[in-house]
Amino acid sequence: MPEIVAEGDKAITLEKALVLDDVSDLDRLQKAHDEGTPVVVRADSPAAVKAALARPEVACVLVPKDRQDLLELDLTKLTYG
Repeated sequence: MPEIVAEGDKAITLEKALVLDDVSDLDRLQKAHDEGTPVVVRADSPAAVKAALARPEVACVLVPKDRQDLLELDLTKLTYG
């Protein structure tokens, strides 16, 4: 599964995934992870992408179709400067 994908991209299927708008509900993230349910989080900024990918429970981040720039983030630079 790709780390970051645009909404509507055929690269992933979301039918069995838990799709969240952010990573604020830690109990829900952990429960889904414990049950083996893939966790997908929507993000519309570099900071939101970073926050989502920082969570070990998150399998993939969905970004808006009109934010193609988020697909090309340098995650190493974003994380470590």
